[in-house]
Amino acid sequence: MAESREHTFTGTKGLNTVREWPHDRPRYVAVLIHGYGEHIGRYEYVADRLVRHGAAVYGLDHMGHGRSAGDRVLVADFEDVVTDVHAVEERARADHPGVPVVVIGHSMGGMIAARYAQRYGDGLAALVLSGPVIGAWEIVPTLLAYEELPDAPVDPATLSRDLSVGDAYAADPLVWHGPFKRATLEAFATTLAAIAKSGSLGPLPTLWVHGADDELVPLSGSRPGIEAIKGADLAERIYEGARHEVFNETNKDEVLDDVTNFVDRAI
Repeated sequence: MAESREHTFTGTKGLNTVREWPHDRPRYVAVLIHGYGEHIGRYEYVADRLVRHGAAVYGLDHMGHGRSAGDRVLVADFEDVVTDVHAVEERARADHPGVPVVVIGHSMGGMIAARYAQRYGDGLAALVLSGPVIGAWEIVPTLLAYEELPDAPVDPATLSRDLSVGDAYAADPLVWHGPFKRATLEAFATTLAAIAKSGSLGPLPTLWVHGADDELVPLSGSRPGIEAIKGADLAERIYEGARHEVFNETNKDEVLDDVTNFVDRAI
């Protein structure tokens, strides 16, 4: 696997940790945006593939996630997370002036990436959304209807047909295994509405990848969200039989080939 290093910066709500997989002479910078309850350390394989493809890779542990500060999985406003990601992009650009930047977001990270593209897309070369929480995510209104939130953690078996992925997830001490926080669910609802109202991504080359058997973030809920923001250059890849984490699926190399081929075209 590609070597990595960590550094920290003061984000909108406290000290944030960033993982960097360096490349001496990158063709592009890839900014990875992880999903709910997890951390950027779960993206070693993705980062390794991207480094071998010519990228310098950066990824943030969001506030309340992984090694970053904050109450666990508490995000009161995802606009703050978008701002933190922008600080990572600015660091990457300072390290690699003039190099094109690609943003890749998975699940909740796909939602953050979509909102990021609406705020900062003019500076991006390409956007990749993997199983994005966008459009209608029924778990949000369902859970918010409860007076007391149920303890409904992610079922590791829904992540991948490679069951070792779920086993590693369940054993990972940096993964959150508890219930949602109400403020975070409310922030999801606010951000999903903001994305829907904020319009097209315009000419930004965008790739949407999704597992056809994704039970956590169903394809049927994400599609209307993609339709609401898609611009002039949208490609999609739906993988039959794949579950939520297509970057960790049994066909992950096919998925990452699609991503790197897309990036080659975009840059």
